[in-house]
Amino acid sequence: MYMVIDGYNVINNWQDLKFEARNNLEDARQKLIDTLQNFRGYTGFNIILVFDAMYAKGKQQNKEYHNGIEVVYTKEGESADSYIEGLIKEIVKKDKVVVVTSDWILQQVVLGQGAIRMSSRELYEELNNYLEDKKKKFYTKDDKKDSIESRLSEEIIERLKKMAE
Repeated sequence: MYMVIDGYNVINNWQDLKFEARNNLEDARQKLIDTLQNFRGYTGFNIILVFDAMYAKGKQQNKEYHNGIEVVYTKEGESADSYIEGLIKEIVKKDKVVVVTSDWILQQVVLGQGAIRMSSRELYEELNNYLEDKKKKFYTKDDKKDSIESRLSEEIIERLKKMAE
């Protein structure tokens, strides 16, 4: 499964990243990349994060790879939306695609091409749910490791239960 993400759309819809971007856009991009790396580790999704360089003079398309995340910077004059539209056409032929954007027009195009749409806010909630689930599982495992019961055999546990009756 692929997840294609409109990077600046997410940054502008997540309050912590939006605030960070006001001070330093590069830091906001890096925080998003770091967050998505963790998410990829949980889900195993192939993640493609797209930032547009539409108004950057002389920019050529650039791809970078960060621990399994493909980060694409579009070329001058190319919006993230148009890049994502072209990318989806290719991916949906071979795999499922979830596109993350809160851009209503892009969401409609995505649905029309057979992909799944997810808003930036829904991704934020999904990430938080994954983190909460992982924390619960981690602490539950650790709690059981440290319990007396976890160190005893089933036979001993049964004997103790009978003695308590």
